[in-house]
Amino acid sequence: MLENTKLWETALNEIELSVSKANFNTWFKDTFILREDGGVVELGVPNLFVKDWLHKKYHSFILKTLRDTAEHIRAVEYIIAPPSKKESVQNILVTHNKQSQELPLGENINKDDNLNPKYTFESFVVGPFNELAHAAAQAIIREPGAIYNPFFIYGNTGHGKTHLLQAVGNHIKHIYRDKKVHYITSEKFTSDLVTSIQTNKIASFKDKFRRFDVLIMDDVQFVSGKDKTQEELFHLFNSLFENNKQIIFSADKHPNFISGLEERLLSRFKQGMVIDIPKPDHESRMAILSAKARFMNISLASDIVSFLASEIEGNIRELEGVLNTISCHLRLKQKDMTLLEIQNLIKNNSKPKKAISIKDLIKIIANFYNIEESAIANKTRRKEVVKPRQIIMYILREDFNISYPTIGEKLGGRDHTTVIHSCEKIKTEIKTNNSLVQEINQIRSLLKSD
Repeated sequence: MLENTKLWETALNEIELSVSKANFNTWFKDTFILREDGGVVELGVPNLFVKDWLHKKYHSFILKTLRDTAEHIRAVEYIIAPPSKKESVQNILVTHNKQSQELPLGENINKDDNLNPKYTFESFVVGPFNELAHAAAQAIIREPGAIYNPFFIYGNTGHGKTHLLQAVGNHIKHIYRDKKVHYITSEKFTSDLVTSIQTNKIASFKDKFRRFDVLIMDDVQFVSGKDKTQEELFHLFNSLFENNKQIIFSADKHPNFISGLEERLLSRFKQGMVIDIPKPDHESRMAILSAKARFMNISLASDIVSFLASEIEGNIRELEGVLNTISCHLRLKQKDMTLLEIQNLIKNNSKPKKAISIKDLIKIIANFYNIEESAIANKTRRKEVVKPRQIIMYILREDFNISYPTIGEKLGGRDHTTVIHSCEKIKTEIKTNNSLVQEINQIRSLLKSD
């Protein structure tokens, strides 16, 4: 049973990379191998519905994944099995799910250092837009703490900053087994600091972070205006720097333009290497699309890749979103799509190009969800209102590049941090919630035709 458990654990790890979190939890979470005999795998499933769905929608995919792990596998049979037989597999999944809850993306995060093992240099696409940042990162991993310290990269969301940061961390901990690497967002740093103050454990908090050999802090722009956080970060920086520990930061803008930043902390950010990662150029977008399509087992002709790279000029997350949409259609149609079909799909799902007033946007989305326009600006937390409000914030930010403070002001005088949280929540959900993707695409179609 142990060998079968290991086989299915390996297969599940591969399956999770290719399906949404929702689909993984719905169809694969309670499955396990009953036995394997002569290359035939008997896969235990909880009920007839799951059995039929896996056989109809995922059979070829499951068989291929198992064969990639064990070449002798030749067939899969689905057996409805009682829950009592799956305890060993459930233990694996419970451990896996606990790790997945460490960070909001639902990935298989290492609970000790917060690093996502999927973010590696092997999967990082290097192009003219990011080659300087990549070269600096390579220099750092050769001699952590001795060159480009601190390392500060900045750029708009979706340009690959987090991937590069975590790739550095993963590479260092792989090569230097004795070094302690830690990745954290500035918001989590602030939250942990506040908790330590409230529980009288500030000394433990300080000791914890001073023990790290490599500290990676993402989205450092959110320390803006937080005096206590900046004070603690300043002293932590000094302690790590004086002991030749590597410090890496990311932000959405150059440190010079982060408002509410103390001068002494600003000078620390700028004393090492500060590098911009701009929007990817056309050739880089093509390379990124091709690499991610291969990763998702999607076959795209060169003319389709070129078209997508020309049409989608935004960030890497937009490119991933388009590929997710295409992948969904490919699964439904179960055949390759032509360039014309792709063009129509992108046309129907692209962001609106023309200007639209915030008032009109609120009206369209309120009508779409059948709620009163006035409810959007109210302080109510009713579920049927919160979701449309968050989508309004997300579209205003993503499609029209409205500033967070302006969005908050127009939607009932809300704080900009509330707007940031709402936008990030929608960004996270659309990665796994196909229904939400469809709703946003329909809204964008309404905005273009309005």
